[in-house]
Amino acid sequence: MFDIDKWQEILSTIKKNKLRTFLTGFAVAWGIFMLMVLLGAGNGLSNGVGSNFEGNAINAMWIWSRETSMPHAGFQSGRRIQLTMDDLEAISEMEKIDKISARYWIGDRTYAFGNEYGNYNTQSCHPDYMVIEKFEITKGRFLNDIDMQYARKVMVIGADIDNALFKGVDPIGQILKVGNVPFKVIGVYAEKDPREGTRQGLIPITTAQKLFNAGNRIHNIALTTFDVSKNESQAIEKEIRNLLAQNHKFHPDDERAVGLYNSLENYIETMNIFRTIKMFVWLIGIGTLIAGIVGVSNIMLIVVKERTKEIGIRKALGATPASIVGLVLLESILITALAGYVGMFLGISLMEMVNFAMEKQAQANVGASGDRGEMRMFMNPTVDLGIAVSAMFLLVSAGALAGYIPARRAAAVKPIEALHDE
Repeated sequence: MFDIDKWQEILSTIKKNKLRTFLTGFAVAWGIFMLMVLLGAGNGLSNGVGSNFEGNAINAMWIWSRETSMPHAGFQSGRRIQLTMDDLEAISEMEKIDKISARYWIGDRTYAFGNEYGNYNTQSCHPDYMVIEKFEITKGRFLNDIDMQYARKVMVIGADIDNALFKGVDPIGQILKVGNVPFKVIGVYAEKDPREGTRQGLIPITTAQKLFNAGNRIHNIALTTFDVSKNESQAIEKEIRNLLAQNHKFHPDDERAVGLYNSLENYIETMNIFRTIKMFVWLIGIGTLIAGIVGVSNIMLIVVKERTKEIGIRKALGATPASIVGLVLLESILITALAGYVGMFLGISLMEMVNFAMEKQAQANVGASGDRGEMRMFMNPTVDLGIAVSAMFLLVSAGALAGYIPARRAAAVKPIEALHDE
């Protein structure tokens, strides 16, 4: 393996056939380069689309009221459905429901603290809303059951409100006026998905019922399910529709009466699409690699053919079949490994540069306009190092196999036949 004479001979052979060696190595390098680029692009698409689900729990559903589109039970179409707290209670008793929260919008209100003020959105909810929306509490705490029970005038504010009105003052325990109503700030939240923004105040829904005439009405319901399959999630969706149809006397098949968004169903369908894309990426990439490996095998067959007389003389002088096989194998592995490493390095480097440029552009956009970003379809198009190393190992193994076939042919040559070869 470390015989200096063998390596000198291999390098000498490569130097004599520079163009042929370069083209062979280029085919291998191009194959693994394209595999790295395709894998990076596939990861970028998958990460980009997957990031659009990060703002909320994956197994979440949102239900909101609309108008009927079908006459039913003596009622005409076009009737407005109004969700109530009774609907929330009925849905919460279903078997697979984990977290659930009603929401009632108060709308834009003027927030004032000291000499600072601004208009922000206000809505009411239940304590479970933090889990459903995946809020991160950066200061204080979120709403709890005691706040709900006593309809406390407490509020959790977004980080944007904290920065704009409190100017570095700890907001926890401070009194914030919402219109003419004073609220005690108990927490500050941040969104895990920065696109959502944090220009919103959250109060207990029982407080909204007393102070803002919400009564028993709610605008929508947000919930999460336990760990369920796609089919189970669709069954829960159907059960909710049937329950609301019974409560509000509209046709169960009238999908216009109640809006329902099932994030788990959409997430599973989207990820299945990208799993299929990744499979095709691998097939295309491996096909390109195989083309390069076949090129290596063909070149090594040519090398053996050209050196038939030389191999015959070697065997006549006592060279063993193992030494002949080793010589051809080493040349094949050397070309494959060096070219593969160059292709892998260039492919990974290109993807890292694209990722760096995209991150810089995203930071520049946020810094220049304060925009928190739009829906992203392409993000972090990098290749996992473990996958890259595995591909490289596969490439070298295939290179060894490509060299082994002509090597066996070389070892099987009889000296007398080799010396008469033209």
